[in-house]
Amino acid sequence: MRVKIHVSVAALLVICAAARPALAEVVALTLSEAVAKAQLQAPHLQGASAALRAADANMQLSGLRPNPTLSVEADNVMGSGRYAGFGAGEKTVSLSMPLELAGKRGARVRVAEAERTAAAIGVRTAQADATLRVTEAFIALAASERRLLVARTSHDLAERALIVAQERVRAGKASPIEEQRAGVLRINAAVRLGKATRAAELARTTIARHTGASMPVTIASAWFEQIERGDVTTVSGQGLEFAAAEAEVAAANARVDAARRDRVPDVTLSAGMRRYGESSDKAAVLSLSIPLPLFNPGNAGLARSQAEYERADAARSVVALAFEQSIAQADGEVADALAAAGAANGPALAAAEEAARIARIGYVEGKFPQFELIEAERSVAETREAAVDALAALHTARARLAWLQGYNSPIYKD
Repeated sequence: MRVKIHVSVAALLVICAAARPALAEVVALTLSEAVAKAQLQAPHLQGASAALRAADANMQLSGLRPNPTLSVEADNVMGSGRYAGFGAGEKTVSLSMPLELAGKRGARVRVAEAERTAAAIGVRTAQADATLRVTEAFIALAASERRLLVARTSHDLAERALIVAQERVRAGKASPIEEQRAGVLRINAAVRLGKATRAAELARTTIARHTGASMPVTIASAWFEQIERGDVTTVSGQGLEFAAAEAEVAAANARVDAARRDRVPDVTLSAGMRRYGESSDKAAVLSLSIPLPLFNPGNAGLARSQAEYERADAARSVVALAFEQSIAQADGEVADALAAAGAANGPALAAAEEAARIARIGYVEGKFPQFELIEAERSVAETREAAVDALAALHTARARLAWLQGYNSPIYKD
């Protein structure tokens, strides 16, 4: 017996040494790394970043003054007699400069700043969305791995139960019906194991799609079994949706001010020099032009901007009410999930596992009937799956609460 033990240990060491290089190449992906990778390649986040760059460029554009205009005029040319050609004509070179009045440029800058703020909130919203999606996918993979472990354990136990039933039938201690019943249980366990395997593979593929990681994906999720976490995200505020509504109201208010200032006509000043015909006489040319707001005094534009402001203000009120309702509901879901996870992973699971252990021993020794073993195994499998489901629901509820509050980082520290 001692020699066999030494041989087994030596063989195990050889196998571990051979597998170590392969295992070293596989690096477990943490939640923080998954969130960072997802935020780097999320298409909607790239679009939000482009919108922010456009808003930055618009801010620069809004602060620029109007360009001057250089004009060259030739009068009394290409006629007849002494006015044939260009020699006897009058030539004028002038420079015109529009002057914006009523603080139009400052109002335009304020509109651009408000739009830039809204674009920045859009980037944060896209980050929070990407964080939520990859976090939910990460939780789904962690849960599927544990469901796969439960299914594999149930399958192994069904295999053992079938062997025990066959031995009892051969020994004449049980009816052949027990062997048939154990065979059916093993088949059902194999079906559940295949289903759990496919679910775990799909969850890995989803993580790889979100993060760009190569398959196979291995994750580190030690936090999954920990119900009470000291590093659980606790944030407060109005949320990004409300912040976006606030930014839209500010932008709409700035547009109202800009539209009001646009009703004041601008002035264009021109200054130039005119040369008369073939002589060397010159004279300055000065002009002042003001548009007459006869057909478009700007009232329609002002009315439109005021209506848009009222719409944005009403939308902000709607968002505020919806946010309060969503936060209250999310808080309740977290509390319910926390209670369910504590119950499912506490005494209930321990009692079910102990009952299954006693039933296995009693069935092998012929003290308990097969029905009690089947019921005990079914109960422990369901309790284990319920424990995994409760943990997944808890982590998902926490992630969604953090998303509502505008958190765009991992909810747990790895």
